[in-house]
Amino acid sequence: MNTVSEDLANFTTLPSHADTFKNCTDEEFLQIKSYLSVLYSIIFLVCFPGNIIVIFTYIFKMRPWKSSTIIMLNLAVTDLLYLATLPFLIHYSANGDNWIFGVFMCKFIRFNFYINLYSSIFFLTCFSIFRYIVVIYPMSCFFVRKRSWAVVACTAVWVISLVAASPLNFLITSKENQNRSICMDLTTSEDLETSRWYNWLLTAFAFFLPLLIVTLCYIVIIYTLATGPHNHTLYKQKARKLAILLLVVFYFCFLPFHVLRGTQIELRLHPVSCVTENQIYALFIVSMPLAALNTLGNLLLYVVMGDNFQQAILSLLKLKTNKTTK
Repeated sequence: MNTVSEDLANFTTLPSHADTFKNCTDEEFLQIKSYLSVLYSIIFLVCFPGNIIVIFTYIFKMRPWKSSTIIMLNLAVTDLLYLATLPFLIHYSANGDNWIFGVFMCKFIRFNFYINLYSSIFFLTCFSIFRYIVVIYPMSCFFVRKRSWAVVACTAVWVISLVAASPLNFLITSKENQNRSICMDLTTSEDLETSRWYNWLLTAFAFFLPLLIVTLCYIVIIYTLATGPHNHTLYKQKARKLAILLLVVFYFCFLPFHVLRGTQIELRLHPVSCVTENQIYALFIVSMPLAALNTLGNLLLYVVMGDNFQQAILSLLKLKTNKTTK
């Protein structure tokens, strides 16, 4: 009986996500989750100042704005909003999954993560559609070059993202467990059935549909440039780099997170062996900073897409240097 009591006591002290694995122990995940704070810190230190520079460059050095510029500016804003929440997640992981910022901030941080995750996906999808129209229909693409088109598209993205993420306010909260306050996530929501259906709808329409659109757009773009009359080598190289970079962001950053998030929720309804549960949970932990890594991919996108961005950012940095030396 003492052994059983000790095992139960040990179980109740597991990390928050382990509440979904009620028959397994996973003490080694305390060490794995400590890596989250390190990875999040690196992403924050690189991408937060990077996005500030990007936003300043677009606002002060890239006028008059084009359609693509407006989309990229909105993408940089949504990345910055997400990166601003990382210090809270860094503290949460480093503090042994002990949330000290209250219920409101727990809901806000989780909500902000999802709204900016999906607005980023939608902005990249809009940009891919824009590139598709410009490359495939160059003589009849003037309507997408109008700034009004980009303003309407970006407004729609923000509204759709807000609506898509709004159910999280009812599914996510914080709770007390063994003298620790745990900030719940979608995979650990107590309303399991609702979370399951919401997750599949969100994954299908807010990720896999954009993934399909982006993939088809760039397959057609690459094929058209390879077989069409385009003879400009630099133009082809730029298009290929954009295609490769965006596909890497979708398949390397976004895809693992969505697949493993769905798997995590399904395992709560269809239990498997402890070994399998722990392996999938470890992969899910790794997939979280991968999803955040898209902010770095977006920084590279601003540079690769051109539009005089390299010259503009160098001009901005030179201006700051001159002011400092005076």
